[in-house]
Amino acid sequence: MAHTVPHPTQLTVHRQSRDLEIAFDDGAVFRLPFELLRVCSPSAEVRGHGPGQETLQTGKRDVLINQLEYVGNYAVQPTFSDGHDTGIFTWEYLYFLGSEQSQLWSDYLERLAAAQVDRDAAMVTADAPSSGGCGHGAHHGH
Repeated sequence: MAHTVPHPTQLTVHRQSRDLEIAFDDGAVFRLPFELLRVCSPSAEVRGHGPGQETLQTGKRDVLINQLEYVGNYAVQPTFSDGHDTGIFTWEYLYFLGSEQSQLWSDYLERLAAAQVDRDAAMVTADAPSSGGCGHGAHHGH
């Protein structure tokens, strides 16, 4: 049987609570904080162009999603309030973020601690490469 990716049946941007609510056709419902979406953006700007190239994102606790555009019928591309708009979030990646949310949060907090960087620190442009990104694909069992 082919692996089918669950499709969202509903996406709701909650600006007050700063999260994106996604209901999938397999019954799963996730509320993904904007901050998590922003620090785990699948863009080259965040992820880099290979392992070890990731840029640790900080100061994103209050980031908002100003706009959410559909990309074909497989992804959405949010425009964040800090101007970041190059991340294309596929349904599979959003599902992964939702199902791995607690692990991704603890990984993110560990990376901050390891880098001795405060979660609310302003982004430094000349950042030393951080250890690891948001593990997309690393924990997938197909």
